[in-house]
Amino acid sequence: MELGVTNKTVLVTAASRGLGFATAKKFAAEGARVMLTSRSAAALERAVDEIRRDTGNVHVAWCVADVSVPEDIERTFAEVEQTFGGVDILINNAGGPAEGSFDSVTLQQWEDAFQLSLMSVVRAVRLALPHMRAQQWGRIVNFASSSIKQPIDNLILSNTFRAAIAGLSKSLATELAKDNILVNTLGPGRIATDRVAALDASFAKRKGISIEEVEALRKSQIPLGRYGHPDEFAALAVFLGSAANGYITGQSILVDGGMVRSL
Repeated sequence: MELGVTNKTVLVTAASRGLGFATAKKFAAEGARVMLTSRSAAALERAVDEIRRDTGNVHVAWCVADVSVPEDIERTFAEVEQTFGGVDILINNAGGPAEGSFDSVTLQQWEDAFQLSLMSVVRAVRLALPHMRAQQWGRIVNFASSSIKQPIDNLILSNTFRAAIAGLSKSLATELAKDNILVNTLGPGRIATDRVAALDASFAKRKGISIEEVEALRKSQIPLGRYGHPDEFAALAVFLGSAANGYITGQSILVDGGMVRSL
């Protein structure tokens, strides 16, 4: 399938590893110009070197940025503009907020999660829109969580702000359709990433069981019987962010192996 992303400029935030990295690499393999962000210069340099080596695409660059910091997002867009031009495809990703129940998380953790998970998306979209509107074309894919359909125990911050991302995306899809800007939300289930490994380890510690037992329990709840691979998630992210997607907008889609049973 021709995705129509050759020479399109893609910004993928939080992309030095995990879902962001897999998505950036797939875009690069399709011939896009890709900018990755992360808080670690060393991690970004390794990620970009791997993408360039494996895809043969030299139009891959990186910018150190903490998406919870407004100035970092503004600087990122300035660097993308200078390096590749305006952002045609925006992939909003961020690390997960702190674990905890309502009684255990602090007000500061609420504020930190608000800035990291939700306001990072708001700020990035605001900066991307002038270019997208000027060319009457754009794609925005916001990464969230399976919790947008089914809340996850002990992740009240994620449950709250990931759901807000889905609501924001739905509203944006309606408002931006006239400009041919498509907006969708992707919710990963149990994809084999460092974040999921950390959550499994935390659950094992709380319950006093082994990580192997946790993984067996989780897999038993997934009809496909396994954790997903980041590449499987990235495949849909790239399609939704491509020109091949011409009619899917305002959707919240899970990549979870059938784990969430709601309609």
